[in-house]
Amino acid sequence: MTAGPGRAHGFAPVVRRDARLLILGSFPSAASLAAGQYYAHPRNAFWPVLGRLLGEPLAELPYRRRLARVRAHRVAIWDVIGSCARPGSLDSDIREAEHNDLDALLRRAPRLGAVAFNGGAAARLEGYCRGRGLRTYRMPSTSPAHASRSFEQKLEAWWQLVTDGWIQHLAL
Repeated sequence: MTAGPGRAHGFAPVVRRDARLLILGSFPSAASLAAGQYYAHPRNAFWPVLGRLLGEPLAELPYRRRLARVRAHRVAIWDVIGSCARPGSLDSDIREAEHNDLDALLRRAPRLGAVAFNGGAAARLEGYCRGRGLRTYRMPSTSPAHASRSFEQKLEAWWQLVTDGWIQHLAL
């Protein structure tokens, strides 16, 4: 996943044409890049949180099945940054960032109506997204580096996506 010394490239978006909600992160962690999977760090709360929102056991499923279930719920996943130089996994260490083409994603998924930013670094694009008519949500980062909130506190904040109807919760 890296090209050139210290330069890393992110992943393609997880999306289907009728997606309604985009969850936008900053850039994959070193663990995610090594695994070739979004949110692969074992302590990242992303899959458990999203699983609870959807009513799906996402964290227990094989990766490809997780992505299929997310798409089935009309949820898209991507990152703000497509490539960058970064030692380690901290967003504060990102250098030479090249951003992903969000306008191209909006053309690919014209029913997107909302963006949930997974953490503050991604939320820097809030004005850009609002300018394109999207409802925006600033969510606490699911990263293990964001330890100031418990899993339950993160889940409670993310639950707003269910309350506002962007995610349909299914009882397990």
